[in-house]
Amino acid sequence: MAVFKKRRRRRERRRAPSKAKRRKSRVVTVVVYVLVCVGLAWFFESQATTTIIFVRNADIDAATAANGDPGLSVLGRRRAELLADALEDIDVVAGVDAIYASEYRRTQQTAAPVASRLELDVRIADPYQIEPFMAQLLREHKGEIVLVVTHGDILAPLVEELHGSKNIPPMDDVSDDNIYIVTIPWFGKVKTLRLHYGLLLPPMPGHGPFTDGSGSELSPI
Repeated sequence: MAVFKKRRRRRERRRAPSKAKRRKSRVVTVVVYVLVCVGLAWFFESQATTTIIFVRNADIDAATAANGDPGLSVLGRRRAELLADALEDIDVVAGVDAIYASEYRRTQQTAAPVASRLELDVRIADPYQIEPFMAQLLREHKGEIVLVVTHGDILAPLVEELHGSKNIPPMDDVSDDNIYIVTIPWFGKVKTLRLHYGLLLPPMPGHGPFTDGSGSELSPI
């Protein structure tokens, strides 16, 4: 009997280290799994989708167009406020991280209401430098939301440079109230969404749709 007890104790001693090894192996596996999950979470976060919102400048004051750098008309200023309202209504305004406009007053004044609400500076860039400008946005604002207020003749080429829609219609000579939202994922197809905001613009009593009441025509060019 004593011999059997000794043999059983020896077997138990042999089993004890193997159990400890198995526990250690399970702990290592769990730690590795957690590290992999953290690493993947960091990777996907760092590769987040970049969103760039393009809009054309609002209506200019035709009476000051001769100076080469006209500001916005009364209607244009109202349209700029409406743009800020529209972005806010679609839950974009709180997420905008940067705002860009050209060197011309009409784009800066169009961007001003959104910038004021978000307490952001309007950054100046040349939209006609298409490739370097878009490369700068993707490099400096990866994973962010950027608003670009630009001109009607260059908006479509900017979207195309990002591999967005190639079917943006020409800007007309009356008004343009489109918002183009281009999403650039870290993997997958670039998508372009077009929204309208000018349809929400209420009529001004005593004013035609494109006059300021004094007979001067208002132009969005």
